[in-house]
Amino acid sequence: MPMPPALRQLDWLTARPIAHRGLHDAGDGVIENTQSAFARAIAHNYAIECDLQVTADGEAVVFHDETLDRLIQGKGRVADHSAAALKTLAFKAGADRIQTLSELLDQVRGQVPLVIELKSQWNGDETLARRAVAAVASYDGPFCLMSFDPGIVAAVRRLKPDIIRGVVADSFTHEEYDILPEAERARLRELAHLGQTRPDFISYYWRELPFPPVTRFREAGHKVICWTIRSAADGVAALRVSDQITFEGFQA
Repeated sequence: MPMPPALRQLDWLTARPIAHRGLHDAGDGVIENTQSAFARAIAHNYAIECDLQVTADGEAVVFHDETLDRLIQGKGRVADHSAAALKTLAFKAGADRIQTLSELLDQVRGQVPLVIELKSQWNGDETLARRAVAAVASYDGPFCLMSFDPGIVAAVRRLKPDIIRGVVADSFTHEEYDILPEAERARLRELAHLGQTRPDFISYYWRELPFPPVTRFREAGHKVICWTIRSAADGVAALRVSDQITFEGFQA
């Protein structure tokens, strides 16, 4: 389904704060990236940010971590389990089970915007991008796809150019990026891929703003959202250098 021109203006992306992994609160048994967290975000009229991982059978499931151990009563990599097998595993708290992207879309039904991050193994595999693009093909609510991996963003652009797409970025100094050559990390850091990915927006780590490539992008008329804001005071500071915040741990 082509993206209506009004949605391409991205006012919907910046109209309201974005609940990071849903409006979760582990203390109340509402776990991140679950149906309960998304229901709470909808009830408070927040946009929803969520994460996708790919399963062994090529399904897109809503889950942040590469492995199950932190949140699930199970072990191993998400990518080593089928979607059906993952649904048999309980979270360590709460009554939710892992959702597929299609199930999330059925839950939200366009009530609030969806900001969907595609996780990457940095290996060139486009399975998750292909499945996500297929899943959203008939969805008529406001949504976008984004990734830290410019290869995934470029794949989304090639597979379905009219899908709103974004680049997630920071200084790429965290140890999880040690798998990448330093030259590649420098390229990511400087957003040197923008000519290839042509994102509609950038989602950037707020404590590293302002940053000249992001400032130039925004001055050219593009939207910049930021992550992850954990207090109202930080939100005020972040909005001086971005158009909207992605938040958790308080009511924005």
